[in-house]
Amino acid sequence: MSVSPAILIDSVSHKYGERVALDQLSFDVRAGEIFGLLGPNGGGKTSLFKLLSTLMPVQSGQLSIVGFDVTKQADEVRQSIGVTFQSPSVDIKLTVRENIVYQGRLYGLSGTDLRKRVAAQMERFQISDRANDLVQTLSGGLKRRVEIAKSLLHNPRVLLLDEPSTGLDPGARFDLWQALQTLRAESGVTVLVTTHLMEEAEKCDRLVILDHGKLAAMGTPDELRSKIGGDCITIQAFDSARAASLSQKITSTLHITPQLFETQLRIEAPEGAELVHRLTKEFSPEIRSITLGKPTLEDVFIRATGHRFWDEGKV
Repeated sequence: MSVSPAILIDSVSHKYGERVALDQLSFDVRAGEIFGLLGPNGGGKTSLFKLLSTLMPVQSGQLSIVGFDVTKQADEVRQSIGVTFQSPSVDIKLTVRENIVYQGRLYGLSGTDLRKRVAAQMERFQISDRANDLVQTLSGGLKRRVEIAKSLLHNPRVLLLDEPSTGLDPGARFDLWQALQTLRAESGVTVLVTTHLMEEAEKCDRLVILDHGKLAAMGTPDELRSKIGGDCITIQAFDSARAASLSQKITSTLHITPQLFETQLRIEAPEGAELVHRLTKEFSPEIRSITLGKPTLEDVFIRATGHRFWDEGKV
């Protein structure tokens, strides 16, 4: 028996004037997944996030969350989602408890039920000992925990997180993702995360790579990396002119066509170590540095889009 997706995106397009932000985007998110939207700034992630969180009207296509149509059943969608925006929404002049209680009152919660929910969320995110501290005294990581605790107070079935690690140091980022994994295991909530961080995307069950509003690739991190089918070699030349010359020489001598990015050349090869040996033997004076590695999600992005992660993405 098939299970309905927690989030369904079907042929969604969105424009700002003549500028296309989303272009016939279609995919679904399964219930209980931690699902990532990976792409550079301007790739379309935030536009889709705003549509899903009912902040913008749907221009074209269909969006639904746990079976509710985002356009026709916006109130039901809002009751079903918790949202943590990239920009902080906590009131730094209130305490941790006051911030969470205020959120509960916005959803009509009160009395014993509200107190129990507040206590449960503070315990879940390990902030109970800071309940009476002003939020302005907290670290960035703890502030993020307060944000997420707020967004989960009404027991949503889907949690939307827009760049949740923005401004966090590596330790706080690790703690945040540990908390999300625990949350998913304990409550089965579906988590949708937008990110431009490769290491964050690696933690997702599945992800889509967005580029100029289009779906460039989709799958688990392992599935996406396996599409490369070998090793990745990166050659750094001394300048862009010599990089272009070196690319031509490699093509004519070894019958391999590198991808050229200004001063850098990129080659995919099933036997990378052997090719590195040949490259250094033939072209050593023209190579500033050369690296060999297993495919990363950035390599997947380059394969899918034809450009590096931060080279474009102005949408």
